[in-house]
Amino acid sequence: MMPNMNGPKTNGEILRCENLTLGYDRHPAIHHLDYGIRRGALVAVAGPNGAGKSTLLKGIMGTIAPLGGTIHLTGISRQDIAYLPQRSEFDSRFPISVFDMIAMGMWKKVGATGGLGTFGNHLVKEAIHAVKMRGFERRPIGTLSGGQMQRALFARLYLQNAPLILLDEPFNAIDSATVRDLMDLIRCWHEDGKTILAVLHDQEQIRATFPETLLLARERIASGPTSAVLTPENLRLAQSIAEAFDAAAPYCTKG
Repeated sequence: MMPNMNGPKTNGEILRCENLTLGYDRHPAIHHLDYGIRRGALVAVAGPNGAGKSTLLKGIMGTIAPLGGTIHLTGISRQDIAYLPQRSEFDSRFPISVFDMIAMGMWKKVGATGGLGTFGNHLVKEAIHAVKMRGFERRPIGTLSGGQMQRALFARLYLQNAPLILLDEPFNAIDSATVRDLMDLIRCWHEDGKTILAVLHDQEQIRATFPETLLLARERIASGPTSAVLTPENLRLAQSIAEAFDAAAPYCTKG
């Protein structure tokens, strides 16, 4: 299902989910979600394992179609979204250099067969500098460590210059120096007015950097200011709902 570009335009929202149900083989992973994201917001998506966090990002990107409800995008299309999936979904065995992989972030501007040109090459070098990867340009991506690969993937996002950025567990299993540098880049994007939605597990990291949080457990448990969302009561409720979930449950048609 394509996003509805004529949906409600309230409170400066860039995205709104209305009665949204997402799942696989008609088994709901998220059901009846009502939630909106303000333009320029910096939002963490938190919740237990299996809460539907990654599923939500895939639904926004259109990788999976809603089983019910709608996703409204205001002032943008899916072509204006930059998406970083979990690292396990990226094949580092592909025979390509770091420079060329990062340059793929320019494809919407130059096309599949267009050349980068002098200015394009300058932008790629700027992105490489932004993630502190100078000297790695000609390295095959298969030789990179986990942290180096994540830096390169962030550089590719940098080139996309998208108004809405979706990050799925961007700091999973990478070193602390890389986490610090990439978090600084996220802050810069936010200061530039970009809207960022990031799936994260580290609650202290969320509390330190993300002013807003959506807490999921197959449904919206709470959303709003992080301090009001990540309370012991809400976290216990989210855990109990996730543990009680029946993976074989049929699609619920109730509105």
